[in-house]
Amino acid sequence: MALGPIGPISNLINSDLNINTAANHNATGAIAPSGEPIEKPRVIENASETEKKHPGRKSSPQDCETCKHRKYIDGSNEADVSFKAAAHISPESSGSRVMAHEREHVANAYQKASQNNGKVISAVVALHTAVCPECGRTYVEGGTTTTKIRYMKDDNGYAKAINNANDAKYNGTNVDFRG
Repeated sequence: MALGPIGPISNLINSDLNINTAANHNATGAIAPSGEPIEKPRVIENASETEKKHPGRKSSPQDCETCKHRKYIDGSNEADVSFKAAAHISPESSGSRVMAHEREHVANAYQKASQNNGKVISAVVALHTAVCPECGRTYVEGGTTTTKIRYMKDDNGYAKAINNANDAKYNGTNVDFRG
């Protein structure tokens, strides 16, 4: 059974806070089980988060020049991925856009493995966040993709060269002294 926001967890939270759970679900002037009328929830009008200037910051997120002019560029040697030329991404969409870009690197790893008789062992994507020094907004500043491909030993020279390089690289790194 899937638990949603009005499942047992929210009832537990509401009971811990001494909030009448009936008030959360029925705010139409009905009577609560205790016999008291249920009040309609109050709407608190505040400025949105993009309009507030946070203490110690130069500007609000809405007026932030740093966020307006931040550009992203790919630093890899793969020519067929996005952001080879510097491009702007808004802080609100930076997470999804950077993740989509990193997935292009993962797709390239699978393509490279299939063309050279290999298999992708792992593909890990990490997103890196930062806080804008001007407005204090958190955004995704970039990402890193790490892939591991195992090439099958066969008669093609590419796989042999990779395996020979790996043998030379890792030869002697794990030594068993048990005799």
